[in-house]
Amino acid sequence: MAKDIVMVHGASCGGWCFDPFRAVFEGLGWTCHTPDLIGHGKDATGPATRLLGVGVADYRNQLLDLLKAFPTPPVLLGHSMGAVLAQQLAALGHARALVLVSPAPRAGILPTTDGERQLDRDLMTLGALWTKVIDPDFDLACTYSLNRVPAAEQRQVFDRFGPESGRAYFELFFWMFDQARAASVDTAAVRCPVLCLSGTDDRLVALPTARATAATYRDAAFWELEGHGHLLPVEPGADAIARRIAAWIPD
Repeated sequence: MAKDIVMVHGASCGGWCFDPFRAVFEGLGWTCHTPDLIGHGKDATGPATRLLGVGVADYRNQLLDLLKAFPTPPVLLGHSMGAVLAQQLAALGHARALVLVSPAPRAGILPTTDGERQLDRDLMTLGALWTKVIDPDFDLACTYSLNRVPAAEQRQVFDRFGPESGRAYFELFFWMFDQARAASVDTAAVRCPVLCLSGTDDRLVALPTARATAATYRDAAFWELEGHGHLLPVEPGADAIARRIAAWIPD
């Protein structure tokens, strides 16, 4: 069976965040694909305003074009927002196995902690999100997503972040007000094996919220990773996590 794995990054990141995972998987004979979503990573050219109005469906359609070129469905691995996209693509039959890393909650999953609810309130202060492009904030990133990245490396990682579409944030965080339900997933249509993993110190997507993502899938494996935060692919120990994921993937 072909050993292709497509890794889908989260908000404000790029395919670069999977470099530690890529090194492990390629060493094990896998072909890794780490596309940059529209306006992210190497595609972050020109003014950030090109992200205005870009939503979850636009990212999904971009990835659909990529996946249709595969003769057989690859393994899909999604981190954070990318995990929502990966679930949507798996529901369309484009995955032979699905790996959800620190998964952002899809439509229907409510915040489970005070920290998550505070983040939602903070986003509300930005006004009409869907009409904006949101720049990353270093202090907020250190609080919510970089808290388990060594302090000496936080700025270096953050400097690779880029702006994110406010519409995409609105669709993810305020799905109850999104008439299109862009972040919804037909979970019953996901027929492949599912693995979900989450760090115990994830302040952006709390452990109970990640568990809610996995709970819908029959026989989904759930790994609780002690001492890890939200940015699992770049945190210390990412190589060991990648090897464990690779060992889990069914033949």
